[in-house]
Amino acid sequence: MRGFRTDLAMECIDEGGGRVEGVRVSTHHMGGITHTRIRIEKERAAELLGRHTGEYITLEYHDLPRCDAHTQKLLAALVAQGVRSLLPREGEVLVVGLGNAAMTPDAVGPLALDSVLITRHLLSAMPRQFAGFRQVSAFRTGVLGTTGVESGELVRAVTERIHPACVIAVDALASRSLKRVCTTVQLADTGIVPGSGVGNDRAAVNRESLGLPVVAMGVPTVVDASAFSDSPDAAGMFVTPRDIDASVRDVAKLIGYGINLALHDGLSVADVDMLKS
Repeated sequence: MRGFRTDLAMECIDEGGGRVEGVRVSTHHMGGITHTRIRIEKERAAELLGRHTGEYITLEYHDLPRCDAHTQKLLAALVAQGVRSLLPREGEVLVVGLGNAAMTPDAVGPLALDSVLITRHLLSAMPRQFAGFRQVSAFRTGVLGTTGVESGELVRAVTERIHPACVIAVDALASRSLKRVCTTVQLADTGIVPGSGVGNDRAAVNRESLGLPVVAMGVPTVVDASAFSDSPDAAGMFVTPRDIDASVRDVAKLIGYGINLALHDGLSVADVDMLKS
């Protein structure tokens, strides 16, 4: 195996030759969407694949950023279903947008927060009027180069201050396949290491570092250039599509809407449109 960088569990399994002992994989197809659920159960399998033990959910749609309204609703519902299956059903949720808002391929996390319904302050001020909503707060970490502080350290400081029941961390990912760039959403209950996909590992944002459940969500926006070239000049370079600006905005909005549908019972996409307008 050449070991191209990837954050996607399904690509690690493919690179490992498919079937791996200690890993359970189930795949379903609906409306052109491929829904894959991976459970890495054994430490040996985790070591072989370079992933952590836990649950990974992947949704793929060939034209995700430009899909029609019906498919958007179905994708948002499937994202919501995945989030609900990985998180505690009660308690405050902190949604963290990891990444650099000034660099489009790294802006999935910050942009996703633009579509998340923030309710913590509303429930504190008007508990009766917003009784049907779950407490949600959000935080954009920025990046070490602009803050001087590790994202993981900032997240830990915020969780120690507000004591959420769980954290959802949204970040841009790396793939080893161009066809999965901005067409795939991955959810995992294993947390995330910011920057790991591009070889710039930082402090982890996971259960071990925060002491509470962490769901990582992301979309691949770059591909390791070594996948296309044997030239040593390709090492450390990453490729992204020329329409990345529009694609990242669309997939970030999908993630934000999926989070809303997961956390607030009874909401529809139309409801979120109205509340965010």
